[in-house]
Amino acid sequence: MAVRIRLRRMGKTKRPYYRVVVADQRSPRDGRFIENIGRYHPLEDPSLIEIDEERALHWLRVGAQPSNTVKVLMTKTGIWEKFESSKGSTDPRAGGAGTKETKAAAEAS
Repeated sequence: MAVRIRLRRMGKTKRPYYRVVVADQRSPRDGRFIENIGRYHPLEDPSLIEIDEERALHWLRVGAQPSNTVKVLMTKTGIWEKFESSKGSTDPRAGGAGTKETKAAAEAS
C-alpha cells in the first residue's frame, strides 16, 4: 500500500482550511485517511501551520511520501530537515551498513 502525507480540504466555499492527513494514495482527496497529523489555515495572517512532529517523522521513516505542498509546509516548520538529518545517520536495525567514511575508517585500521 502506497501511503502519502497530504492535505484534506475542509471549510466553506472560498474559506478553505486543510487537515494534514496520512492516507492511502488511491483514496480520494477528501476521502478515507489513516491518521490526522496536523492542520493548515492559509487564510489566517500569518498562516497557521500545525503538524505533529513526532507522528510526521514516524510516517516519513516508515516510507510515507509527502505531497509537494506538505513537503513545503514541513520545510517551513523544520520537520523535513530533521527527517533528512536522521536519514543520514546509521540505523542500528538496518544491519550496520554504515557510510563510506565509516567503511574507509574501518578498512584503514
